Amino acid sequence: MIKEIIVCLIAGVGAGIGTGFAGMSAASIITPILFTFLGVPVYEAIGIALASDVLASAVSAYTYKKNGNIDIKNAIVMLIAVLSFTILGSYISKDVPNASMSMGTTIAVFILGIKFTISPERKIKETKVAETRFKGIIKAIISGAIIGLICGFLGAGGGMMMLIVLTSVLGYNLKKAVGTSVFIMAFTAFTGSVSHFMLNGIHYVSVLVLCIISTLVFARVAAVIANRSSEKVMGRTVGITLIILGIVVLTLNYVVTTV
Repeated sequence: MIKEIIVCLIAGVGAGIGTGFAGMSAASIITPILFTFLGVPVYEAIGIALASDVLASAVSAYTYKKNGNIDIKNAIVMLIAVLSFTILGSYISKDVPNASMSMGTTIAVFILGIKFTISPERKIKETKVAETRFKGIIKAIISGAIIGLICGFLGAGGGMMMLIVLTSVLGYNLKKAVGTSVFIMAFTAFTGSVSHFMLNGIHYVSVLVLCIISTLVFARVAAVIANRSSEKVMGRTVGITLIILGIVVLTLNYVVTTV
């Protein structure tokens, strides 16, 4: 029980900080940790991670909304696409072997971390709505479909994919991108977790509860700090956070594949 508490606390710290600061899916951290140190089957670990992501993302979204850093209206199209394909991805992943873990997304997280560390204040011009309304909708649908499949299939990467899309493709500044990302992730994580538990049931209730609580607490703390920080400080903090979490997850994935 003590080992369980310590492992879940560590997982919650990493996942909460990643969610609150960078809009990162809690599953990117929680899934490999639970599988590696507690022996939780990957499919159920994904479900637990997504369930932990629900309240963590919701409380982070609330904090960003209070500070005017969420674009809810323009996120609806992407949200619908993400939700639809999260269900599909969750169903497909039911029979994936335990050793199958996502490496590409984690490497992308690491690279994104370097980018934000080097250029924490990158300014992106706002897209002209009148010029790109149709094109923006198409981009949102395609991006949402890809993000949903990743989130549902692997239980990880959705938040980071959204951060990349919102900053690089749709032109959001970092705070608005993170805020909008966690807003969408609250819904996708709920959909994905329900799908996982309906298909597989819940066998690690104590682990589920511990991960939800620890992730929620640290996500709230990280979101408050992020919204009080300047763009430069937040950008650099996000970069460092992503680099550290990327290294941790790559290491855990390596351990998993060699077990």
